[in-house]
Amino acid sequence: MEEKKQFLCGVVEGFYGRPWTMDQRKVLFQWMQSWGLNTYLYGPKDDLKHRLLWREVYSLEEEGQLRILIKEAQSRGVTFVYALSPGQDIVFSSSCDLTLLKRKLRQVSDLGCQAFAVLFDDIDHSLCQADSEAFSSFAHAQVTITNEIYRFLGEPPVFLFCPTEYCGSLCSPSVSKSPYLQTVGEDLLPDITVIWTGTKVISRKLSVDCLSEVESVLQRPPLIWDNLHANDYDSRRLFLGPFKGREPQLRSNLRGLLLNPNCEFEANYIPLHSLGSWYRSGKEERKDEECEYCPDRALSAALHDWMEELNQPLQAGRQSSRADQRSSAQTPRCKTPDRSDCPPTLVDRLPVFPLNSSSPPSSPTKVKVETEGEKKTSNQPQGPRPGAPSGGGRGQKAQGWGGLGGGKGLLSESQVRLLVGLYYLPHEYGLSGQKLLQDLSWLKANCHLVSANSKKTAPQKIDEWRGRSSRVLSLCEDIAQLHCSVVGGANRAVLYDLYPYVWDLRNTALVAKAFICWLDGRVLSDSSALGTWKNCFHLCGKTPGADLLGVESEPWAFKGGVSGEVQMLLPIGSSNELFTHPPPLFPTSRLYNIRPYHSKDKLELYRMVRQLHLRTQGVQESSALHPDVIGDRCLGPCLVLSPEYCFILEDELGVCGCVLGILDVRMFAKRCQASWMPAMRDKYPTKGGNTHPNPQDLIQLMEEDQGEYPESLLFHFPSQLRLDALPELVDVSVSRTLLTAMLTALKANGSQGVFCEVQPTDRQRLEFLTKLGFLEILRGEARSREGVVLGRLL
Repeated sequence: MEEKKQFLCGVVEGFYGRPWTMDQRKVLFQWMQSWGLNTYLYGPKDDLKHRLLWREVYSLEEEGQLRILIKEAQSRGVTFVYALSPGQDIVFSSSCDLTLLKRKLRQVSDLGCQAFAVLFDDIDHSLCQADSEAFSSFAHAQVTITNEIYRFLGEPPVFLFCPTEYCGSLCSPSVSKSPYLQTVGEDLLPDITVIWTGTKVISRKLSVDCLSEVESVLQRPPLIWDNLHANDYDSRRLFLGPFKGREPQLRSNLRGLLLNPNCEFEANYIPLHSLGSWYRSGKEERKDEECEYCPDRALSAALHDWMEELNQPLQAGRQSSRADQRSSAQTPRCKTPDRSDCPPTLVDRLPVFPLNSSSPPSSPTKVKVETEGEKKTSNQPQGPRPGAPSGGGRGQKAQGWGGLGGGKGLLSESQVRLLVGLYYLPHEYGLSGQKLLQDLSWLKANCHLVSANSKKTAPQKIDEWRGRSSRVLSLCEDIAQLHCSVVGGANRAVLYDLYPYVWDLRNTALVAKAFICWLDGRVLSDSSALGTWKNCFHLCGKTPGADLLGVESEPWAFKGGVSGEVQMLLPIGSSNELFTHPPPLFPTSRLYNIRPYHSKDKLELYRMVRQLHLRTQGVQESSALHPDVIGDRCLGPCLVLSPEYCFILEDELGVCGCVLGILDVRMFAKRCQASWMPAMRDKYPTKGGNTHPNPQDLIQLMEEDQGEYPESLLFHFPSQLRLDALPELVDVSVSRTLLTAMLTALKANGSQGVFCEVQPTDRQRLEFLTKLGFLEILRGEARSREGVVLGRLL
């Protein structure tokens, strides 16, 4: 009898996302034993396919795995609760369906399971014709089946029932007047525990008053299924913050509390550690301050313990030692387990123009993993990055899931605190997330102070803007360093689970950082003919997500978390296709930066584009060819006449790429004819010089490059994008981020649309742009007869 009244405190294995491995569950049970948690609820994946499997018995192999899991939990003092969700298609009045349900649960009972749950959440309220004749209501049908199963299993001490109305917002008309809950409270056997999530599906706080109300209706204290850390509704959010908003004193109004955590196993250390602190504080008889639960103290304690695990050489999925041997740190590893022992072979490099990361190569690209000796060689001055010979590339190292040396990117506690602050809780951000959004919002609202055409502004106002700008830039740099440490660390388990989120935030921070740098002295105020600063932000980020959510809203009302809110603070924040895309299959710890172009970058860019041209053409550099010819044709006009819309990509070794933009093509063409082409005729004279074998042909090509576009095109797409010098990269996603930064600047200064000309045979470039929202708008009317013009509105 005493065991029946034990407070159940533990974990629900997330019903969405990928299932945890057996090794991860064993680690979970160890954590639970250490932190005093006593209950684990396990069920089939909660999608339609698996919901329909309740009729089928387990195979011998599945039986064996489940038996091991049950014994492992029990050996750690953890109650294993087996859950089924038959409500999707069960006919409540069918004796056959009832027999099949009993058979499945009897099989699990014979494996040693002594606790069960029947879940009727998130299903249709309607009854079929046969059930309508057999039962007086939907609740009556569920309660009858549940009571029958409970008696059949011998009235186990732990038996949970999840109602269809499982939170206050789902009750009709209210919790106290719900006919459904009233039937459950009156007819469900008294020793069956009812699951409840609070006032909402994801409740910010749980109060004694709300719990007392539902306890009165159900005629028993509920068990809280706590979705505080569940992240299955938003692919861009993790919740690493402490257990919060539930006072330990609530235990007297509850049968138990089970935390539904993040889908990613490694993200749950702090949530579960702090849940254990909450549970233990409620059991303490002493009432001094140190025994009271404090979320901040619980977070600090959890961080201290987590640091010991974060830098351990753990394999993805917490694989066993035999798996560790197959994929040791000395062997370059691929993401897929069956390729974990692939040798360090040489294969084709990534193309000059990057593929979309949503369709990465099916096997590691032919890049040899860099040894220490090769790494030192690649940093020598005689091998400048873009000027490397065609066979040598840029000395990049192919960094797959395990290609990095362990221990090179140790995570510090300050970095982990930054990570937690950016991925805190569903209804609130941590300190770092709050500061980032507050400063970005202020910089956006006051960008007129540093605009290119503003009237004289007080120096102290400019200093204030630049001071806040420096804080944002510093935080963005910290995010980039955090990304590198996660990828470069020895803990592959953390990398596998956290990488998509850290990578997404890194890319968003790169755009934000580039944009803040660009604002200073380049943005046009509203007095300009093209400047539409307020208009471009009218729908993008006007209302902060935290304000939009409010206390009474569900967190999925505004998706994306900190990344989503930073995105919405940018002029093109509503263009999700520019920000949300799958991470690359092969992560790299290379540190990237995107910034506005400076005149000192011209030499490096010219050298880079010349080498890219020679490599793609498969020719050697000729002494008869002026070293500036390729750069003058591909980059020169934009760098000279439109430098404010050129962005640079650089890594630890220097400049490695650029993207060029033109705000007003009409005006740009006039300026080219007035100043650029005369300068080129002087630089490459048709007589008396030896700078180019055919100077007349060169000038003609440059003239054609600046050819006119139809007015019908420029009316809707006044701006142009030039992709002549995108880099060769290991992390191909940064080229998309680079392009996004440039589109942000064009939009901020009033552009309504941008176009780009591509050769129809360049399938990679066409696919790349199409996935970023570009559509074909002209064919045959472009400068070259074969050219295809793609455009997108901003």
